[in-house]
Amino acid sequence: MIRVVIVDDDPMVRTGLRLILGGEPDLDLVGDAGDGRQAMTVVRDMRPDVVLMDIRMPVQDGLTTTELLLDRPSPPRILVLTTFDADDMVLRALRLGAHGFLLKDTPPAKMIEAVRAVARGEPVLSPSVAHQVIAAATSRYKPQAVKELDQLTEREREVAIEVAKGSSNTEIATNLSVSVATVKANITRIFAKLGTGSRVDVANRVRDAGLL
Repeated sequence: MIRVVIVDDDPMVRTGLRLILGGEPDLDLVGDAGDGRQAMTVVRDMRPDVVLMDIRMPVQDGLTTTELLLDRPSPPRILVLTTFDADDMVLRALRLGAHGFLLKDTPPAKMIEAVRAVARGEPVLSPSVAHQVIAAATSRYKPQAVKELDQLTEREREVAIEVAKGSSNTEIATNLSVSVATVKANITRIFAKLGTGSRVDVANRVRDAGLL
């Protein structure tokens, strides 16, 4: 079972998320909170695996709460969920260590899969958010990125492009007709060749190389 806590200042949003996630047999909604300070207590008491975290909240905002929670021993995975996709917020959330970033209008099926993916340790970005991250990093073609991407095999390049599109490991496996284990192995090799451990860095370099 994946233990989930919902943090949002809008009671209607919390109710909606409960309706979306509550019917899944592998998701256990163990608590919710209306602001960041309440979230700190709920997370401490309920020890969830995944926290759905709103950004704009009274008392204590989601970015501050994310930072504080991730500074704790054995922290939960944070999936930021918001109506805003401003790139400064996206980048701040990811720099703080958030494991995913989805817009609240994400279709229910995609949201459910995102919770599962984050629980498995797979970072998740909605397509529009992935575009924001890439666009914020650079808008120009960079020869150095081409040289770096030339180190990759054809399959690794395909996986890197899927990563840049914001696809999860499961989605990449489906799109390329390979196993999730194969995707993970390719991502490990991509990280090693590019000297990074971040999917965002991979996405930036794919964009810089003009592959999107």
